[in-house]
Amino acid sequence: MGPSQARELAATLADLLDRRFRLPGTDVRVGIDPLLGLIPGAGDAIAGVLGSFIVYVAAAQGVPRITLVRMALNIALNGLLGAIPVAGDLFSFWFKSNVRNLELLERHAPLAGQGPTAPDWGFVLGLLVVLAALVAGSIAALVWFVKLLWYALPAGS
Repeated sequence: MGPSQARELAATLADLLDRRFRLPGTDVRVGIDPLLGLIPGAGDAIAGVLGSFIVYVAAAQGVPRITLVRMALNIALNGLLGAIPVAGDLFSFWFKSNVRNLELLERHAPLAGQGPTAPDWGFVLGLLVVLAALVAGSIAALVWFVKLLWYALPAGS
């Protein structure tokens, strides 16, 4: 897959996740990211993994490391806050982390011919592992908290 094809796929993914559908009677756009967040436990993780593809494309196209960190923070913030029932989904609807990351990719991708180095790939791999751990940890914490609340309820309730 060439750089232009990869960017086109990243743009399609960002659109699908954050702004594919227009709410009837408004100019407000929404994607499937907030809807995925409604799936208990796995929805935010799925959205985070899908959104990580945009970071992968950015790394493959030589986007500076600091921009990759910013992109990863966008995904982590979306995943962490998205794990909060209802409020997190409203945050995902407003924040649109994937569109933000696409804009960063388009703004910071270097000229053709300047690809990433091996240390860049090592950095990105580490970044993606940390990002996956953050998303998984937030989901695990949410599940633990819900179980804690569930077992704290009186037996007759």
